Amino acid sequence: MLTPPFKQFIDGLRSQKLAGILRKLSGYKLSGILLLSAALYGTGAAANYNLPELGDASSAVVSPQQERELGQTWLRIYRSRVPTSTDPLLYNYLNNLINRLAQSSQLKDRRFELIVVKNPTMNAFAVPGGVIGVHTGLFMYAESEGQLASVLSHELAHLSQRHFARGVEHQQKNSIPTMAAMLASLVLAATAGGDAGLAALTATQAAALDSQLRFSRQNEQEADRIGMQTMVAAGEDPYAVPAMFERMLKATRYSRRPPEFLLTHPVTESRIADAMNRANKYPREQHPQHLDFFLMRARIQLDHDNTPQDAVKRFRSELNGESLSQEASRYGLVLALTDSNQPEQARETLQPLLDKSPTKDAYIIALANIEASEHNYEKALKLLEDQLKIDSGNSAYTIRYAELLMKAGKYARGEEVLEQYVRQDSKNDYAWYILAEVHGLAGNILGVHEARAEYYILNGVYDKAQQQLQNALKLSRGNYHKTAILREKLKQVDKMQKDNDKL
Repeated sequence: MLTPPFKQFIDGLRSQKLAGILRKLSGYKLSGILLLSAALYGTGAAANYNLPELGDASSAVVSPQQERELGQTWLRIYRSRVPTSTDPLLYNYLNNLINRLAQSSQLKDRRFELIVVKNPTMNAFAVPGGVIGVHTGLFMYAESEGQLASVLSHELAHLSQRHFARGVEHQQKNSIPTMAAMLASLVLAATAGGDAGLAALTATQAAALDSQLRFSRQNEQEADRIGMQTMVAAGEDPYAVPAMFERMLKATRYSRRPPEFLLTHPVTESRIADAMNRANKYPREQHPQHLDFFLMRARIQLDHDNTPQDAVKRFRSELNGESLSQEASRYGLVLALTDSNQPEQARETLQPLLDKSPTKDAYIIALANIEASEHNYEKALKLLEDQLKIDSGNSAYTIRYAELLMKAGKYARGEEVLEQYVRQDSKNDYAWYILAEVHGLAGNILGVHEARAEYYILNGVYDKAQQQLQNALKLSRGNYHKTAILREKLKQVDKMQKDNDKL
């Protein structure tokens, strides 16, 4: 978790940036630009279906390499404007699911950047260059992993079919304004709320041409079709596709919405019928329920509850009544009891889960958190150390281990663990943040500036990154190797700043 002063600082930056992006929004038309964003629904692309190549035309307008560069720039800016989740268990789960689906998709470049947005709304999106975003609220609407997978598969289909490049080619417009407007709309959806985002969409799409709207609809139909194929190829339930559509339509039935043609992902009875007709081509089979989906859903439910006490009541009610997963409801109760300072009850509630699955990472971390809540840091650390000997690549174990090392005052060991981790995963902004914190506690001021610079870079706050690098340069005098690295990093940030100014 971010410490309060720094969190307030980041939130302030986000507020200022949001105001700026809203001003930019009025200067761009959003017609046809949410082709692969604001995903109210999804499905992906299958490898064993030989769809035609897109040809040279769209690549001439926006090449795959340009898409990737745009996507990376977009991601850094987006991170600076919206609250994101730092939950490594949730990140691991989604990353593994996306990669599994991608193996059955038509995507040739399977390098992904996942961003998890802390927002209770039902939303997911894909951005050129392999960026996939998921709102935590999507878990609250999906009732199975298959339903969640249908959303992610749909977004993979947008990427595999390069709908962004084809949209730019169709409109014969520059890709930079298109990306800027896409960014603006998704920031609105993640901060001001879905209604505000859709209001902006309504206001700016008035000038859209009918042909552009039809082109966007064709993309959605194509993503639906290819997505169903990906679901089947990945071993997922194709009937989860229309089931998720039904969930979405029910969720939006009593809300104010703009006309269907203004929505990029309209959920209608006809779309549900089309999905059901496609699913009916496959036999109905019993698909296993995936426990990890329900565990992540419980974690998100806790995060969105007003207080831990409210969560305790709700999870107890689920255990005593109806629940999608009794095991997940018990797990959620463990987390809520821990957060509400009831460690003994939490430990007692957790024990049946540990008896059943003694090596499950979610349960081991839950037990470590219970021990830590009673300041039994040595015991908590030993639990995680033992698991890291078995599963050294588990980032959830590593991040929690580093956090507890910091709480236990073992700063040197914390530095060692995190420095090794960021060498393997240099794009984890939260790892850089806690590394800066532990450097500070250990008295390593040069390390503080370097780690904070990396954090700011990943979050698109380039002026602050430049300031941190300048401070680091002052402290690195006499160390020629370190100075050369820092100067090169400054050049890179300068280029990023210029790219940012274009968007």
